[in-house]
Amino acid sequence: MRVPWPKSLSGLMFVGFTIVAAPLLVAIVNAAVQMNRLANRSEQLVIHGMQGTRNIQLLLEDIGTLERGARLYQILGSADLLDGYAQTTARLDRAANALERLPLDRQSAADLAALRGQADTLLAQLRTTAPNDPQLNTLIGTYPHLANLASRISDRTTASIGHELTALQLAAARTQRTLLWQSLLLVPLTLAVVGVFTFLMGRPLRAIDRAIAELGRGAFSRPIAIGGPKDLERLASQLEWLRSRLLELAQEKNRFLRHMSHELKTPLANIREGTELLMDGAVGELKSAQREVTAILRENSMKLQRLIENLLSFSAWQANSLGLDVSEFKLRPLVKTVLENQQLTLVAQRVRLDVQIEDLAPCADRAKLRLILDNLLSNAVKFTPRGGTIGMHARAEGEDLVIDVSDSGPGVPAEERQRIFEAFYQGKAQQGGHVKGTGIGLSVVTEFVSAHRGSIQILDAPAGGALFRVRLPLRQTIVAPPEKAYAA
Repeated sequence: MRVPWPKSLSGLMFVGFTIVAAPLLVAIVNAAVQMNRLANRSEQLVIHGMQGTRNIQLLLEDIGTLERGARLYQILGSADLLDGYAQTTARLDRAANALERLPLDRQSAADLAALRGQADTLLAQLRTTAPNDPQLNTLIGTYPHLANLASRISDRTTASIGHELTALQLAAARTQRTLLWQSLLLVPLTLAVVGVFTFLMGRPLRAIDRAIAELGRGAFSRPIAIGGPKDLERLASQLEWLRSRLLELAQEKNRFLRHMSHELKTPLANIREGTELLMDGAVGELKSAQREVTAILRENSMKLQRLIENLLSFSAWQANSLGLDVSEFKLRPLVKTVLENQQLTLVAQRVRLDVQIEDLAPCADRAKLRLILDNLLSNAVKFTPRGGTIGMHARAEGEDLVIDVSDSGPGVPAEERQRIFEAFYQGKAQQGGHVKGTGIGLSVVTEFVSAHRGSIQILDAPAGGALFRVRLPLRQTIVAPPEKAYAA
């Protein structure tokens, strides 16, 4: 038989709070009942003790008064004294009645009945005995016995109150121990119930939090399927719809980028071929002004080519169709090619280069490493002011190839260093050079670095500005990019 279980988060929370609160409420009610019982017993004990003490004291006073009245009657012989004696006997009888209403033991009740009987007998005998009768001395000698009976009743009552007080103390101690054990048992039980319901409610909430974080990072490949309360499942289904929609939009964006990039490459190739022919003098020797214009065309066509390559690389990577073409090559010629491609821009900006490249032969994807260096150098040019310095250092550290590219620009603020590698994010710093970018260069860099199982850091350059440090394995054995957590 299946146990009915709440279908909604509010129902689950209500059941959890009920299970947690029920034992606590029972314990509180039980504690209140026990304390009330002990309070009533203590109150009754105090009342009985006060009433018993007061009435026994009255008995003793009345017995003394009766003895004095009998002796006065013996001496004076006045009948009026018997009336006072009768009133004292009636008062003694009322005190005895009050004592009988208290919880007396059997012996004290018998002694009290004997005392009342003897007091009534003495009153009757006094009324029939003359003052000068010798029998009156015998009657007067009975009063000490009455006082002894009252004293015994007082002692037993005091002892009974003491026993009751001891029993009350023991009951209070037992109740205290019981409540303590109940509290000790309720604490782990409550913690266990809280833990169970925290797990039941926290697991789907954590899954939703991870799903939202992945959507925020642009990871759309993992389907969102979360079990739990119905309202959380509905929220998960809405997030799954949002993920599917975002995935469709990302794929449409990549298709657009690939289409436009390919469409741009064909006329660009013709432009570059034409400018190369002009520079080579295929249609005649160019004059100085013509050669200058042709050089400008060539430079800007190369910049446009780099932008298109970045777009194609970014689009291909987002589509997860890009692998590594690993080969061994010399690093210095590759760096020289990258610097030559941007030589005109560097000269126009009057940028001084600080290049220190060790003679290394890494085993990596040559084309992707070229784009890494080209984009890092383009980024440095973009933020380096006219007359500034750009550094490019490469060295081996153990099994790693470490490449540092630094500029003398404003640097990267700490709050932007996490976002600077996001696609199309260009930061808020003012660009020092005249080269403008699309915001995907550093995104391509970080993707290619990740494909090589490497890392990239942003540091503060020693002379100011930003320093990008790339660390790659010198001997690359990867033939395919690492599996990503999302697909666009």
